[in-house]
Amino acid sequence: MRQAYLSIRGRLDRVGVILSGLCALHCLAGLLLVVGLGLGGGVLLNPEIHRVGLALAIAVGSVTLVLGVIRHGDPVPLQVGACGVGLMAFALFVGHGSAEAVLTILGVTLLAWAHLRNLRHGF
Repeated sequence: MRQAYLSIRGRLDRVGVILSGLCALHCLAGLLLVVGLGLGGGVLLNPEIHRVGLALAIAVGSVTLVLGVIRHGDPVPLQVGACGVGLMAFALFVGHGSAEAVLTILGVTLLAWAHLRNLRHGF
């Protein structure tokens, strides 16, 4: 049972890192394509894609951060990750634009760090 729990938690942390990276890449690529080339704004910067991605990252992050602190007892990943989740949640309410991108990138960076710290504790 314990091994299954560790396996699930590890997988969720890995998914969280991937989601955080994809979210940051989405923001940066969208901004670069729109600003640099004038392309991709209709698809890459679609607010719905961003909302769904952020909501998914927030959900996975919240679950894995709590599971991580329960498992290894280190509150730091939960604290840092919660700051990241808060920034990401705030990004949902500031409107689509550069402020949203900055909040999202900062949030996913903090959340990815927390996932990586959880993974380091798990092995």
